Amino acid sequence: MKKLLSLFVILMISFLSHGQTSLYENPQFDQIAADHNVIAILPFNATVKLRPKQMKELSNSDIEKLEESEGYSIQRSMYSWFLKRKARGTLAINIQDISLTNSILSKESISINQFSKYSPAELAQILNVDAVIMGDLNTNKPMSEGASVALGLLIGFWGTTNAVIVNMFIYNGSDGQLLINYHKKVRGSIGSTPDDLVNIIMRKASRRIAYTKKQLKVSRY
Repeated sequence: MKKLLSLFVILMISFLSHGQTSLYENPQFDQIAADHNVIAILPFNATVKLRPKQMKELSNSDIEKLEESEGYSIQRSMYSWFLKRKARGTLAINIQDISLTNSILSKESISINQFSKYSPAELAQILNVDAVIMGDLNTNKPMSEGASVALGLLIGFWGTTNAVIVNMFIYNGSDGQLLINYHKKVRGSIGSTPDDLVNIIMRKASRRIAYTKKQLKVSRY
């Protein structure tokens, strides 16, 4: 009986961790990306859905800052993920430094919640890159360490399991053509972080991204 119960728990954890996934890959991705040299990662557009009781403790400005912080945290984690692959020699593309990306966007007065006013091709042109990675994040618990600690002290946020929905896109810079759309729903542990989430996302998506596949093919020779 105990063995059956343990097996059930393991299966449930596995199910909750992997969640729902859908992945679209442009059939021409390899050909389109062949001449790409630099891509940019934009901050994600984050929505943090707190409980009504928790919402009462925060102002609209507080929530806006919290969501912005989450969006930048995912950007940093994804940038770090790509840099590690670049260092290993398994990434055949350059990643624009996110400090430069954010500086250019700031100078153009383009905030995270204004990305929808621009086409992906326009954003790529502004950033002078060959492709852009952007996306949406929906969560019921902040993942960035600073925000989690602050909310824990302010409104007693400890112990909440994190439910996250991520929708990631890669767009071609010259014409805004969609290259990758990766949608994943994850239920994480109490200790979930942006790095954990990005690792989960990229574990499968990286197999379909031409920038990683090209380098892996070359490395065989």
